Amino acid sequence: MTPEEMNEIRNVIAGESRDPLSGAWTDLVDPATERTYGRAACSGPQDVADAVRAAVTASAAWRSTTPAERQRRLLDLAALMEEHRDDLVAAEVVATGKPRGTARRTDVGGAVDVVRFFAGAARVLEGMGAAEYAAGRTSFVRREPIGVVAQVTPWNYPLLMAAWKIGPALAAGNTVILKPADTTPGSAVLLGELCARVFPPGVVNVVCGDRDTGRALVEHPDVEMVALTGSTRAGSQVMAAAAADLKDVHLELGGKAPAVVFGDVDPDATAGDIAEAAFFNAGQDCTAVTRVLVEASLHDDLVAALARAAEALAVGGPDEEGVFHGPVNNAAQADRVAGFLDRLPPHAEIVTGGTRLDRPGYFFPPTVITGVRQDDEIVQNEVFGPVVTVQPFATEEEAVRLANGTPYGLAASVWTRDTGRALRMTGRIDAGAVWVNCHSVILPETPHGGFGHSGTGKDLSRYGLDAYTRIKHVMISHS
Repeated sequence: MTPEEMNEIRNVIAGESRDPLSGAWTDLVDPATERTYGRAACSGPQDVADAVRAAVTASAAWRSTTPAERQRRLLDLAALMEEHRDDLVAAEVVATGKPRGTARRTDVGGAVDVVRFFAGAARVLEGMGAAEYAAGRTSFVRREPIGVVAQVTPWNYPLLMAAWKIGPALAAGNTVILKPADTTPGSAVLLGELCARVFPPGVVNVVCGDRDTGRALVEHPDVEMVALTGSTRAGSQVMAAAAADLKDVHLELGGKAPAVVFGDVDPDATAGDIAEAAFFNAGQDCTAVTRVLVEASLHDDLVAALARAAEALAVGGPDEEGVFHGPVNNAAQADRVAGFLDRLPPHAEIVTGGTRLDRPGYFFPPTVITGVRQDDEIVQNEVFGPVVTVQPFATEEEAVRLANGTPYGLAASVWTRDTGRALRMTGRIDAGAVWVNCHSVILPETPHGGFGHSGTGKDLSRYGLDAYTRIKHVMISHS
């Protein structure tokens, strides 16, 4: 059944498609048209309990499989995803409204690549070499799966974030209960159905639902780890709920990424790159450029170039020609973005954009704002929309202070021709990723994760795999 025909999106538990025992459903709305296109299960505590039970039952056998066996099955999953690429693209597009080409290339293509990466990583776990650290005794380290993992994913990249989560968890030998965002469950459920064809029943389970569903999953006593990609508020709530059982917590949260631009760069080329990094996916990206900090001597030229670059990016529906980004994901998010713009202080100036488009769908144009101050709401808080602010700085010291002057620490970029300055800045900016003369280049081989209110732990790379393992010291006496 294709996503267009799939009016009811059900849970996947123990390898089976199931209606919610709660009897509750949630309407699903296409953000590009504001039309309801289907409904999804809104799971209750019993649905969650069944999914956890399935994961517990499957855990003993799955954790005992060899890394080679896990690799084989993950590669089989990647092949199935390729085979069903059109279905996954369609599910992603109707739920997010993003351009169809973007969904095919970035979301589905990226998800397949991540699954393949962790298939290989499953066979190269690293640890301390065996040695005699005490006379007559040999020590070594085992890396073992944690067990049953609850994973909660967001609505900005529904399929890609699901792959980021299940890839390392399965490669390490864990079983999974995945809860996708309530507005975008379709592609995650399709992924769960493909997993049911590859993995033993209960290794991968998908439960759809709302915040109460997520809370029941996080609080379940048989869940041993919780991994969330979402807002800082959601991360704080998950951490508090997990504290009662001292569960492992892995949080990839919000960002307020600065692009620090020095006066020695070409303003037009730099503005073009920054605009794409700021407005891709309608700015609904935790690493998106949200604050441009520019040396005062280049400020006016860069603002003019950034406005031109923003105005050149077309906004529209998934199949409209030449579209760069689509709508924000849902009505609540549209209200949130509009609220930030409505509450701008008098000293702020909207250079371009700033008003929701007068058409069906939750569309906002790329928006550039100047004249802001460091303590303004729009500088300090995550908008998660196609909005970027510009602030001048006079010295490198001031640039560092402004860049680090929010609670977030996920990503940043430095734009300069001075190699020494670039190296100094990458060491002084408090962010989990710092790019130089580029931004938001994210690869399976490189770690992703931030500091402060941006969370704890790493996704992707060997560090992402490590996060889903526990370390055990083994000592053997020679006598």
